[in-house]
Amino acid sequence: MIFCIAVRNLKIKTPTCKRTVQEIHSYEKEVEREAAKTADMKEKGADPYDLKQQVELEEANDKEGPEFEDAGSTITEGVRIELSAF
Repeated sequence: MIFCIAVRNLKIKTPTCKRTVQEIHSYEKEVEREAAKTADMKEKGADPYDLKQQVELEEANDKEGPEFEDAGSTITEGVRIELSAF
């Protein structure tokens, strides 16, 4: 009975883990794109206001990173608990 419950819980949590991993990869790609865009703007001597806005966007993206780290550690802990039921 415990085995069936654990398997069911893993089936529910697996898609959540996959979705979170995809979100993390998307976030990392976005950070790389924005960094490249900022470097390109600096190189081309873009308008200072536009450059300032781009830098602020990068800083906002940097603040989102810990949320993903917390989500990843929570998922890891949940899977560890489920696997210990076996």
